[in-house]
Amino acid sequence: MIEIRNCVKDYSDNRAVEDITVTIPEGCSYGLLGSNAAGKSTLLKMMTGIYRPTAGTITIDGEPVYDNAGIKERLFFVDDETVQYSNMTLGQMRNYYKRFYPTFDEKLFEKLRETVGLPEDKKMHKFSKGMKRQAVVICGVACRTKYLFIDEAFDGLDQMMRTIIKNILIDEMLDNKLTVVFSSHNLSEIDEFCDRVGLLHAGKMLLDRELDSVKSDIVKVRAAFDREITADDLPELDVKYISVTGSLTDIIAAGGAEKVRAAVEKLSPKLCDLTKLSLKEIFIYEMEGVGYDGSKLEE
Repeated sequence: MIEIRNCVKDYSDNRAVEDITVTIPEGCSYGLLGSNAAGKSTLLKMMTGIYRPTAGTITIDGEPVYDNAGIKERLFFVDDETVQYSNMTLGQMRNYYKRFYPTFDEKLFEKLRETVGLPEDKKMHKFSKGMKRQAVVICGVACRTKYLFIDEAFDGLDQMMRTIIKNILIDEMLDNKLTVVFSSHNLSEIDEFCDRVGLLHAGKMLLDRELDSVKSDIVKVRAAFDREITADDLPELDVKYISVTGSLTDIIAAGGAEKVRAAVEKLSPKLCDLTKLSLKEIFIYEMEGVGYDGSKLEE
């Protein structure tokens, strides 16, 4: 597993990551969600041993990751930047990574290359952004590491290629217990692919939970009452938001559908309907509940 304990990263007078503690279990698909400059890339680069934490610890399989060649053989990092491969062909990239990863699987590499339809002898600087991303991802999967880290995982890919890459990763997770950690500012990608999600903002981890529990916990109720209702009337709930429009009151609260409905019905509403929230709405309320603007998250 990956264990991050009280991790901090400072750049001169700027704190990019502040006191983050997270555990990512083996075989998990974990999404780091946040707007630009939230700290996602910095955290990924500390998790992969590129950056040394200013404070705190990061271990993989119980060993420190920074400056540890043995651990780095177990992970592959797909950076958002691909300029370092500009003068390589895909065939040269394959040979390059074979030198560093004894687990490299040439048959798998060729199967994936044919699946995405990339030429083996064309220089990377002639590839589109999406093709470059595909090239590095298939190299990463072919390395057969236990851990794959991807910064802005599906950026530059069209919908068909997003589906193909997701299916490749899912197959590896099911067949070989691959652990995938990726960053994104796109909620749809997180919703479609992840078991767990970490919500980052301004270097702080606002939420770290299983995605299914996030979806089931926060509920929206539309009700009609004879009087004005406030959060004080619902002490058993974590009320995120209350608004009144005409005769209707909208209540957003955490606690699960049954608990929220029971609490609201104790107030004898004339009407009580539960409404499913979108993932974006859930995260907006979570962020606003701790004083941050969640409107920058993208569908």
